[in-house]
Amino acid sequence: MSAMDSRTILTKYYEYANSGDWDRWCDLFAEDQVMDEQLAGHIEGLELLRSMMKGMGTMYRVFRNEPVHFLVDGEKAAAVSHLTAVTPEGKNIEAEVMNFFRIVDGKIAYMANFHDTVPFQVLGQG
Repeated sequence: MSAMDSRTILTKYYEYANSGDWDRWCDLFAEDQVMDEQLAGHIEGLELLRSMMKGMGTMYRVFRNEPVHFLVDGEKAAAVSHLTAVTPEGKNIEAEVMNFFRIVDGKIAYMANFHDTVPFQVLGQG
């Protein structure tokens, strides 16, 4: 896979997330994808990922994950982004995020994200 293809996948990853199009976002992942998500934990398989993402529309009133930098090296890629979100109760979340991707045959096979978890503590508050 060329760097351009991986870069396009990264662009779509953020575009779909920011438009709340979680079905198309999930379509970017391989059937046997593996994700290490800092808050949700270890997620294996596209079916499980799809079921988890169904709740994203109600989890946040506002959700924006704006990419700042992309680094692409063959099937490996990284993205630095800034996340801004608002809970249904109106609590704000601001976090710097680093995502690592492994993209194989035009699909995200592995993804891990890293960020400060303190801003997300508001999710556990009523």
